[in-house]
Amino acid sequence: MAGFDLIIIGSGPGGYVAAIRAAQLGLRVACVEAEHLGGVCLNIGCIPTKALLSSALLVNEMAEAEKHGIIAKDVTFDLGPAQARSRRVADQMRKGVGHLFKKNKITHIEGFGRLKGKGKVEVEAAGGNKTVHEASHVIIATGSRPRDLPTLKIDEDRVWSSTGALMAQKAPGSLFIVGAGAIGMEFADVYASYGTKVTIVEALDRILPLEDAEVSKFMERTYQKRGMDIHTGARFESAKVSKTGVRVTFKDKQGTTQAMDVDYVLSAVGRAPNSTGLGLETVGVKVNEKGFIVVDERLRTNVPGVYAIGDVAGNQLLAHKASHEGIVCVEHIAGKGHGTVDYGNVPNCTYCHPEVASVGLTEEQAKAKGLDIDVGKFPWVGVGRAVASGHTDGFIKVIRGKRYSEILGAHIVGPHATDLIAEFVVGRHLESTVEELEKAMHPHPTFSEGVSEAALAALGRPIHI
Repeated sequence: MAGFDLIIIGSGPGGYVAAIRAAQLGLRVACVEAEHLGGVCLNIGCIPTKALLSSALLVNEMAEAEKHGIIAKDVTFDLGPAQARSRRVADQMRKGVGHLFKKNKITHIEGFGRLKGKGKVEVEAAGGNKTVHEASHVIIATGSRPRDLPTLKIDEDRVWSSTGALMAQKAPGSLFIVGAGAIGMEFADVYASYGTKVTIVEALDRILPLEDAEVSKFMERTYQKRGMDIHTGARFESAKVSKTGVRVTFKDKQGTTQAMDVDYVLSAVGRAPNSTGLGLETVGVKVNEKGFIVVDERLRTNVPGVYAIGDVAGNQLLAHKASHEGIVCVEHIAGKGHGTVDYGNVPNCTYCHPEVASVGLTEEQAKAKGLDIDVGKFPWVGVGRAVASGHTDGFIKVIRGKRYSEILGAHIVGPHATDLIAEFVVGRHLESTVEELEKAMHPHPTFSEGVSEAALAALGRPIHI
């Protein structure tokens, strides 16, 4: 047995950030990880996917290269080198986490961790050897995994999860994607860029269903212009796998059953929490009907000394939410306090091209709440930097509450959307008014001018349209 102040089970963006902050606060910290440091996000999720999307953007940019004086003949595109680069990026980041652990004197315990009793964590190493470690506090940060449909079982051979899609070294002739959330839309972008015929099926009535309806419609038109087939309001029915491909059937919006042969299928229908096999029942930790661990505003479970953060604790299944929860949790453990997590101000980001990002209420949600609102929308074609860069597709949309002029919601589709949304997140955190967003001077020429113009549009007085 080895004693620690804190043991964290899982080293994803919630776990490793919590470990570092706890060590900074003077706690003796251990982090249990059965696989690679960094978890799903760093190794087979956020980071390598964004590396592939960066490569896909360069492929798409080549279509307009002649306008920039780049004359290239017989250009070909190969997914293989891009996939290899994405693995190098992930490896570099993973090594960085290991360096940070050493720098902060965090003990990395390799193996699968589970609760073994009050203040005790059993770790089973790859060879089956088991050790028990003690700590005053235990944080569960075990993340989530791809969710199967009853009619679509992931095998990572012909039916991929996001992991299988990341590991392909050749772009197939065709790819059928089930689910048009962030994961489905991002891989649709990557594979379509490298020449794959992409078909997307979404059960809800629009793609990117968590986003503002106007954004969803814009993205559907954009993807269709790129040659992708999109079926919303459709129900996936079956997949028959063979050595050469997959025969898929689905019922479209009109109720007609359609069948097609494709090379591969990507299942992107959501994720399930990794809450089984952790010994939760041993100490009586409560989970809800979907398997998520139940926590309070300080990320405490019902069992004293046991906490949960990140995907396994529910709410938004996002890396940045997990990291923020990790910091909040350990600062409360250390007695420093950090407030609580504002789950109404968590930004959503989809890194396809054009990018999509949002925070707060959509226009429909604001109206459903009976709020008196103004809506401002400003197109990128009115922003000089966007025109100069050749990226003018999309807009920024601001939902303004008339009573106090607060920023109820912000929605961006277009260049650098996932970076620019942070300005609205900070504004909402500081309870800024829409007027204050515009009164803060934005440099020219930059994409950030779109933020101030959208704020002006919500006030009914934009300058450049």
